[in-house]
Amino acid sequence: LLERGAFDGVHAALMVHPAPFDVLMPKVIAASMFEVRYAGREAHASAFPEMGINAADALTVAQTAIGLLRQHILPTDRIHGIVVHGGDAPNIVPAHTAARYIVRGDTLADLEKLRPRVLRCFESGALATGCTLEILGGDKPYSEMIHDPEIAAFYARNAASLGRVYPA
Repeated sequence: LLERGAFDGVHAALMVHPAPFDVLMPKVIAASMFEVRYAGREAHASAFPEMGINAADALTVAQTAIGLLRQHILPTDRIHGIVVHGGDAPNIVPAHTAARYIVRGDTLADLEKLRPRVLRCFESGALATGCTLEILGGDKPYSEMIHDPEIAAFYARNAASLGRVYPA
């Protein structure tokens, strides 16, 4: 929306995000979302495993490295993701795997310090296994949200007039 001019000339914008409870000015931290893809070489897992380059192992190495990195990041940093493709059959060395990850920092500056460290974890998976690595996206992170207390108070008064009251 921003890149296509939807906010041109706009001085303020309101966003309502669903949550299990009401918060007038929730803490919204900076975030970078990306997809990771490993490519190796398929082989029969029983007959010729030595001929394969295991893309699932590459993802396992990366996830282990991320798990170890977590003890050395700021308490406000977040790293989370899911495997969206882990292989095609249990008797085939996986040639292709993919995961989607989000890296978050309290501020955009914190995020920019954390993101390269996380990317090195994915690089370690490729290096350890001989797979190739492709990282898609993540180059346009979301900044942390800075609330305007006066606009938030105006929103709260209007919400109250409709029967919605935010906790103090």
